[in-house]
Amino acid sequence: MKVLIAISPEKFRDEELAEPVAALTKAGIAFDIASTRRGTCTGMLGAKATATTSFEEVDPKPYDALIIVGGNGTPAHLWGDELLPILVKNFRASGKVVAAICLGPIVLARAGILKGIKATYSENPTAFREMKAGGAVLVNQPVVVDSRIITANGPSASKAFAEAVIKTLTAVEW
Repeated sequence: MKVLIAISPEKFRDEELAEPVAALTKAGIAFDIASTRRGTCTGMLGAKATATTSFEEVDPKPYDALIIVGGNGTPAHLWGDELLPILVKNFRASGKVVAAICLGPIVLARAGILKGIKATYSENPTAFREMKAGGAVLVNQPVVVDSRIITANGPSASKAFAEAVIKTLTAVEW
């Protein structure tokens, strides 16, 4: 099992990366970090992470899930990225887990995979408009899971978000 984690090259939200990484590591699930470019990425609170691959280089086949981390850099670097929505659609069409936290769910909305899906996000007027335009059924909860799509509303939900990702990934499907 392997997970792809997408972060912005700067101003990603530190806990929103750290908690999923810790949960995946504890569960023995491998992961790669990707961004708009390879190299060192910097969090809002000073954390450093290395993107070992760029969105352009990603082959989605070996991955079982995609996690999109939020933060203040997300609107500038991920919302308008041309390649990330293609990855989102590919993961969704393949029945893989797609998860996003904070401002990350807007990427899912823009990719068109939230139509009729229950979801949450970091509340601000722009994000609200994007989520509604994407057809999401908005739910005011820290973490929402709907048909293998997981959304969370921000840093305070990071631990619960990570737990929901692990639970969904490791669930026995009947």
